[in-house]
Formats: sequence, structure tokens, C-alpha cells
Amino acid sequence: MLVDGKKIAAEILSDLKVRLAESHKHPCLTVFACAPNTETRKYMELKKKRASELGIDVLVIELDTDISTEKAVEAVRSSGASADGVIVQLPFPPQVDAEVLLSAIPKELDIDNINYAGEETEVLPPVVGAVAEIAKRHNVDFAGKNVVVIGRGRLVGKPAALWAEAQGAAVTVIDKNTPNADSIIHEADIIISGAGHPGLVTHGKIKDGVIIFDAGTSEDGGELRGDADSACASKCSLFTPVPGGIGPITIAILLRNLVELAKSAH
Repeated sequence: MLVDGKKIAAEILSDLKVRLAESHKHPCLTVFACAPNTETRKYMELKKKRASELGIDVLVIELDTDISTEKAVEAVRSSGASADGVIVQLPFPPQVDAEVLLSAIPKELDIDNINYAGEETEVLPPVVGAVAEIAKRHNVDFAGKNVVVIGRGRLVGKPAALWAEAQGAAVTVIDKNTPNADSIIHEADIIISGAGHPGLVTHGKIKDGVIIFDAGTSEDGGELRGDADSACASKCSLFTPVPGGIGPITIAILLRNLVELAKSAH
């Protein structure tokens, strides 16, 4: 079965619109960027568009390209007075220590939950929240399942592995350096992929009935593609396509996180 991410996202956003109308509140989101590339700009514009449809104010602050880590941290920490949520939109230039900068986001404003450690928390990292939302709607139980997470990145791989373990799954994390990766993938009951490598997971590498959560969106020949080849869908009991799968839900979850943290603050 193909997951209709656009439909799920629309339902989440519709619910948020009602909640915000009833509360008469207009949360404010501040996004920090530095020398954003074309793809990053597209993603930021999409966030702004979805937010504005809900009456959420978005302030994008583009920092100087030669900014130091200290100055960037200072800017992020000082944003709390006017924002209900803060995003640091990576990548930043190499002279900025991304780990230090991300750690500077006040927890009560961190709608990406960028420092998630697998604990019970009010909001989940958006990709993990999207996986959890799909799992809830399609009755996917992670407990006791063999889950393979592809990639170790802090936006997909790392938080997804921590969350799946917290659900009681047996989790194996693999990357390009993992020996026998294909045989590990073939034994998976559930695959969560965030490698950003188009067509990495093919029809022949997976077993019948596997569930694939593909969060590995990248551009290939001018087209958006996922880590899993579209032919995999015929073998899967549940498959998130790219585009139109996890991506739209991720933005909806991000905005839901903003509303939840704004509610807590007030």
C-alpha cells in the first residue's frame, strides 16, 4: 500500500488551522540560515507557505556568511524573546560549529527537537513524528520487529533509531561502510532510510511484506527521488513514495510542534 503523505499532511494542517482559530493565537517561528543553497531556499519557502496558510508568522534571518560560531550562537539565544519556535536551517559555512550552534537552541523553542535522545517528549523530531503518524494511521506495531535504519544522520537516522528502540524494536543501523549491508536489509521487517542516495534500496534487496519509510529525498537528474526505488512498492505491505510521502507530513509535524510548544509556553 502506498502512503498518501499529502492527504495526511492536509489533515494535520486542517486540524491545526481549527486549533489556532479557536485559540486566537498567532505563533511566531524564527528561522536562522546562512548562505542557503537553492534546495534549502525551496524548503524554507515551503515552510513559510504552509505556515502562512495557518496564520503563523515566519521570520527568516540570514546571517552573514563570515559569521563566527560565537556570534551565531548569540543570535539564536537572543531570539527567544520574540519567537515561539526556532529553526537553525543547515548547512552553515564550515567555520561555524554546527553541533555547538544546534545545542544553543533553547529546548522550549526547539520545534525540530534536534537534540532528541529517545526519551518521552512533548514533540518528536519531524521525520520521526511523520513515521509515528503513519504508523499510527496504518496500525504498524514496532514492538519486536526487526528494524533496519539506513544512515546515521541527526535528522533521520539517529533519532529514528532511538525512537524505534523506544518502541521495543530490534534496531540495526547501517551505512555505506557496513559489511553485508544487503543481507541485513533483506532481513528487515521495517526499513527507515535517510541516506540521501537515490535508488539505494532495490526490489531485489527486500523481502515480501516489508514496510519502507523512505526519508532519503535527494535530487537526481532534476527529479526528486528517494532511497528506495519505486519498484519496491510492489513488494511492500506499506511504502512511502518520494515525492508525496514523508516529506509533506514532516512540514506538517514541524508546524504542529510549534503550536504544541507555543501552547505550553502560554
